[in-house]
Amino acid sequence: MSEKYKIRDQDKTYFITISVVEWIDVFTRPVYKEIVIESLQYCQKEKGLGIYAWCIMSNHLHLIIKGKGNVKMEDIIRDFKKFTSVAICKAIEDNPKESRKKWLLWMFRKKAEKSNKHQKYHFWQNNYHPIELATTFMIQQKLDYIHNNPVKKGIVNEPYHYRYSSAIDYSGGKGLIAIEFIV
Repeated sequence: MSEKYKIRDQDKTYFITISVVEWIDVFTRPVYKEIVIESLQYCQKEKGLGIYAWCIMSNHLHLIIKGKGNVKMEDIIRDFKKFTSVAICKAIEDNPKESRKKWLLWMFRKKAEKSNKHQKYHFWQNNYHPIELATTFMIQQKLDYIHNNPVKKGIVNEPYHYRYSSAIDYSGGKGLIAIEFIV
């Protein structure tokens, strides 16, 4: 990972983006998004991950997070990516309704062949470029970016209409993942 993009202080808040290899649109089916949600909830409960904002798009995930336990954030992210990679690829294999099954698994297998780290499938891109949110301006900028992403992509007209985001929480509703408010 580049020296520019590292988690330097475990007590700070970070914006990260975790992307599928080749920007493949995998999160077009709720079943795959549910794996991400359940894994994030597990990381909150068992590893002390603080989540301030989140959004699952078709081929990536945005988070504003902070470590709150004894587990280092980079270890939480590594474990999250490892678990979800295996679980999502297994869900694709087992999904009789997945019309792109052969192609998706072929793509992930081809990426794994070019990697010394991945044995069967390579699902997530290696880097997640953590950006420390040191000011209120930076926090608000990234919060707006995350929540407006589905609007910019034409998925919804209002950020709080998107089910797979914390925008609903910031609008007074209850989202799929319990969050802590940052602003």
